[in-house]
Parts: sequence; C-alpha cells; structure tokens
Amino acid sequence: MRIGLFGAGRMGSLHAAALTAVDGVGELVIADADPGRAAVLAAAVGARPARSAGEVFTSAGVDAVVIATTSASHTGLITRAARAGLPAFCEKPIALDLAGTIAALREVEAAGTLLQIGFQRRFDAGYLAARQALRSGRLGRVHTIRCVTSDATPPPADFLPLSGGLFRDCLVHDFDVVRWLTGREVTEVYARGANGGADFFRQAGDVDTAAAVLTLDDGTLVTATATRYNGAGYDVRTELSGERDQWVVGLAERSPLTSAEPDGPGAPPHPWADFRERFADAYRAELAAFVHAARGLGGNPCPGAEGLRALHVAEACEVSRREDRPVRLADVG
Repeated sequence: MRIGLFGAGRMGSLHAAALTAVDGVGELVIADADPGRAAVLAAAVGARPARSAGEVFTSAGVDAVVIATTSASHTGLITRAARAGLPAFCEKPIALDLAGTIAALREVEAAGTLLQIGFQRRFDAGYLAARQALRSGRLGRVHTIRCVTSDATPPPADFLPLSGGLFRDCLVHDFDVVRWLTGREVTEVYARGANGGADFFRQAGDVDTAAAVLTLDDGTLVTATATRYNGAGYDVRTELSGERDQWVVGLAERSPLTSAEPDGPGAPPHPWADFRERFADAYRAELAAFVHAARGLGGNPCPGAEGLRALHVAEACEVSRREDRPVRLADVG
C-alpha cells in the first residue's frame, strides 16, 4: 500500500518511523503545513515528500491516509479522505467539540469508508492483559478503577490553545480505556481542576492538574487524575480493584515511583520520559492494525464513534469543572 501521512511534527515523526516498518506498506508520502519540514522527515525515513495536502489527495496515488496534524485540522482532513474514498487513521481528537466530531463522522458514514482513531492504549500489552483478566471474571466484581496520567514536563505554551485542554487532550485516553476495559458506559462525572504552575495554563483557559470521579452504568466508581508536572517521570497507570483480585497496568521497572517503605523499591534509574517511550510498541501495533484493516484483512479495532464517546465524557468533565457540580452525560451534547 501507499500511505499518505499528514503531519511532520512530534506525532507525525513517530508514526512515520512506525509505518516504514509495517508489513504491507510499500511507500510513504509525507505532507506538512511546512513543506520543508515534510522534506526533512521524508529524507530521514526514506519516504517521499509532498508539497501540500492537496497533492496527497490528487496526484500521489495513495491507498490510505494517516492524520497526525494539529487537532483543529483533523475534521477537514477526515472529510477530504472520506470524500476521496480513502481509509483514514486519525490521532484523537476527531474535532475539539461534539458538533464537529459528529459532522466528521457523518461524512465517513455517508462515504462508507474506514476511520480508525488513535487510542493507542488499546494496543498496549498490559492493557490487553488487564482487559482479558477483567472480562474472564478473574477479578470478580470490579468495584473501583483508578487511573493516573502524568506528564513529566508541560507541553509548549503555544500547544495549549490548540489542544482542547487537559480533559480533552490527556484524560480522554483514560475515558476511552475505561470504557474499553469494562464494556460499560459513563453515566455521570464530577471534575475539578487546579493551576499551580505556569501562567500560560490559565491564559489558555486550561488547568495543569485535574481529577474526576466517574460513575459507570453498573455503579462502578472510577477516579482519573492527570497533571503536567510529574518531575519523577512519565506515569500512566490503571488499577482494577475487584472482589477476588487486583491488577495494575503500568507498574513496571521504569514506573516513576519510590516506595516509602523501608524494604520497598527505590526510584527507577531510567523512568519513562514521555508517552513515546512508554507506548512505542502500542503505537506500532495500532498502525499495523490500521494497515491490516485498510487492506480489507480485518475489522476496525477503534472506530471513529469511540472517539465521540470518549470526547463526550471529556466535555461533561469540562462542564463539571467550570460549574463545580456533578454532570450527567445525558445532559451534555
């Protein structure tokens, strides 16, 4: 297959390296808002640069596209791919709001094309094992789930106004993976946010630390916390607590944790630095699954509708944070 990749920044570079190693990819064509940046990345991975997004759609002869551009551009590229009849993989979010997300999904539905959303945790070995343990009944009735997502350092200030905020950009991964692990839906949220770091978070209307309590439709309680200031290292964990057993995803040699117990483990010598290190294998696996599906060899492992459902939870959390009250998902949208 010939794959068109939109975006030569941080995520685009990550996906470019992964795609060149995926079986079934014969050529990679890279486009970026900055053609020079596209040319540099293309040279680094042995791909072909395109002068514009339009060139990818009109003359590059691609069989599918991967979208890793800024969030605000996702809807337009998804729409163009659908109208061109091309399977598309898109990093979350589909759009920064529910209306834009729904509009893009309608384009995909009308075209009958494939749209896979980039929730890479679904392809992580630990999350896959935890899902199997939960679904098999090994944990018994799961009464509590605890999610942690902590960046080691804040993103650049100019990223924040384009990101959608901590709930939509960061915690949305937890909202998705909780649904995927349990097979349940979130019915109500209560969320808070705090700012103790750089002023650019406040200036963007965002928070640098957040916490949410989610209630699932079977009564299971979920806590989800996130911060941009976790100096010990990049930390993503999910604890599943059941009546029979308790499992933790993300508790490993490089987890940035120090035990306070005298005989407990100390800080790891090489903690995870960022999401690219922590989920490198998962990113490769999700793109391999996309190529497999785009070739008609398997189903879509993460359809666009999953992005809408996770964003719906994030939107409810933003309402809850602003208005300081519990919010039912049925009342948002």
